[in-house]
Amino acid sequence: MTDDTVASTSRAPTPKQKVWDAPVRLVHWMLVFLVAFSWWTAEEGEMQWHYWSGLTIVGLLVFRVYWGFAGPETARFSRFVKGPGAILIYTAKLLKPDYRATFGHNPLGALSVIAILLALIAQVGFGLFASDTDGLESGPLSPYVSYEVSQDAGDLHEEAFNILLILIGLHIAAIVFYLVAKRINLIGPMITGSRKAEGLDGPRSGIAPVPAWRFLLGVAIAVATVFLIVWLPTTR
Repeated sequence: MTDDTVASTSRAPTPKQKVWDAPVRLVHWMLVFLVAFSWWTAEEGEMQWHYWSGLTIVGLLVFRVYWGFAGPETARFSRFVKGPGAILIYTAKLLKPDYRATFGHNPLGALSVIAILLALIAQVGFGLFASDTDGLESGPLSPYVSYEVSQDAGDLHEEAFNILLILIGLHIAAIVFYLVAKRINLIGPMITGSRKAEGLDGPRSGIAPVPAWRFLLGVAIAVATVFLIVWLPTTR
């Protein structure tokens, strides 16, 4: 083997491991944008935009829950939601110098994902039934509950957002910890879907493709859910 061949081999690109599919990444970044946008519209009194932003979040959450059962390996709840024992074992590994990045969500990251999803579900759930003091700005399902319940839902809608902010802050802090302490970039793969496949867990090539009909079914379920939420009040 010549020196040129050796040099060429040493410069060969590192194989990539596919970690996140496009639907997971799209939902993730759309939620990031829409949560910020919903906060801004509420602060500025742009309630019509707030209304549609909230409904879009509902659709994204419905799809993400569905995708947690029908999506590829790293998207499935059964793959990354673990019990206390697995969390303790992972935490012990995390403190070791030879720590390797997990294929998909690690057990601690899974807690963050589930907590944020539940907080978002609560946030938009209360918003669907909420109304303001004068009743002019109301959620689409507020006609199905009493005025008092609708008022309480509005208060809980605001309180749930504060909890959501805390969870988002912890999530960002964890990302910074992995980047600084472990030299692991978690943001890059959530943008590109892939990471370098050197010394990592999981199959070298990464996640397997999912049939397109599963994705289309999830989109249909999400759209139908939002349509029903908008349409139901018109039948009263």
